[in-house]
Amino acid sequence: MLANIRIVLVQTFHPGNIGSAARAMKTMGLSDLTLVAPKAFPDPEAERLAAGALDLVQGARVVETLSDAVADCVRVVGASARLRSLPLPHYDEPDDMAADLVEDARSDKVALVFGRERYGLTNDEIGHCSHQVSIPTNPDYGILNLAQAVQVLAYEVRRAWRHHPGSDAPQRSPEDRQSTREQLGHFHDHLSRVMQGSGFLTQPHARTEKQLQALFARAEPTRKELSLLRGLLASLERQEPKQEP
Repeated sequence: MLANIRIVLVQTFHPGNIGSAARAMKTMGLSDLTLVAPKAFPDPEAERLAAGALDLVQGARVVETLSDAVADCVRVVGASARLRSLPLPHYDEPDDMAADLVEDARSDKVALVFGRERYGLTNDEIGHCSHQVSIPTNPDYGILNLAQAVQVLAYEVRRAWRHHPGSDAPQRSPEDRQSTREQLGHFHDHLSRVMQGSGFLTQPHARTEKQLQALFARAEPTRKELSLLRGLLASLERQEPKQEP
């Protein structure tokens, strides 16, 4: 189960933070590290600060975009110090987040996403997540460095894993499992085409589409439900009147 839980670091500036984050992961039994466009990697400083977690640093997967990093995940939780304009489901308590993450990790890949040291995740990057989580720190001084944030949330994940009551329960059937971010992305592209083709959107409405994305993030459709929705959209497309030349 823990092998299905991925830690994603986005555009890490200081390579030493990659090593420190890997060390924080290994102490909690996590091993899947993915780096999105790191500023300097591989780097001796990352290996030095990894200490006994050198294997995680050397085995880290490097990708160019956050979308690439989480495409196969069914739940993607972005760690953010503050709420953003995108109305995604938000966990106020990390232990609630960890319980849901561990439950999904029984059968699918999930991810915890951490942003840059200086300003975290952008709104666009949060948009690639299904949920957000905040660490309840001192409101007068809530600054955590990257490795500290990884350590706190990794600890919550391990704690939930140790107390997970359904670890021996039968896994869900493929059609009842949650949709991956890649599958949801294809659905949103399809929905956008239908809305534009039907005249519902007569000009770009980024806000409308983001609100719909957030709606389906909250709904957490299964793969069967998403297939039904795609079938509905395909039926509507076939009924659209052809445009006159």
